[in-house]
Amino acid sequence: MSAPSPFTAHNGFTLPEQGLGTFGFRGEAGADAVRGGIETGYRLIDSAFNYENEGAVGWGISGAAVDRGELIVTSKLAGRHHRREKALDAIEESRFRLGLEAIDLFLIHWPLPGQDHYVEAWQALIEARDRGLVRQIGVSNFLPEHLERVEEATGVRPVVNQIELHPRFPQEDALAYHREQGIITEAWSPLGRAGEILEDPVVTAAAQSHGITPAQAVLAWHAARGVVAIPKAASAEHQALNLAAAQVRLADDEVDAITALGSPDGRLWGADPATHEEF
Repeated sequence: MSAPSPFTAHNGFTLPEQGLGTFGFRGEAGADAVRGGIETGYRLIDSAFNYENEGAVGWGISGAAVDRGELIVTSKLAGRHHRREKALDAIEESRFRLGLEAIDLFLIHWPLPGQDHYVEAWQALIEARDRGLVRQIGVSNFLPEHLERVEEATGVRPVVNQIELHPRFPQEDALAYHREQGIITEAWSPLGRAGEILEDPVVTAAAQSHGITPAQAVLAWHAARGVVAIPKAASAEHQALNLAAAQVRLADDEVDAITALGSPDGRLWGADPATHEEF
């Protein structure tokens, strides 16, 4: 029997290799970027209550010349809404803003263990799923201890954990744990915010070897590791280039060399889920 795809969760839910990040997409320009991304080929769209752009994202979705059934639309629960009633109200609000009958994938944005209401938030997501408000549920920025606790409390395992992951912070232990548990790993800031990593000689050498851009090399690195990358790209040109990275297959030594660029303190802005609070 062949091993399951890393883009398939323990319950059979699947995701494409890449999704469209929408942080900062707002207003008509944001809606146009979402619509353009869908028509360019994106089928996974990532938003959040705290991005304050679910309206623009929903407008872009409704205007795209693609059947709604082909899309997987994601949003996330803000930290200030972890209590049950607030969580359910927020999910309804996200649904209305997006203009969707049901949200395909809904995540808890951060665990906020100092507040310690994330289990209650997870119970609310289960209730929302059972009521048909959302279709699949997962988390973002959860550590293994958070994942284990919500499953122990409810018997329900998240299908996705979206975490900070890029060549400076490759998250090898988290990725191995997710694989073992059948949890799909999504990467936010997969290009390291398109910073100096794209100028690193290891990345540029891989790009030159395959005749691609450094950004495409990093996206191919994510795919090779079984990680769903969620890059943000507003222009049609960048969206098409990012999607084209799915056709690139890096050699094992190239993947290993890019992974070796990481360090334990490689977070972009030090947001450790064990202590970070984002409301």
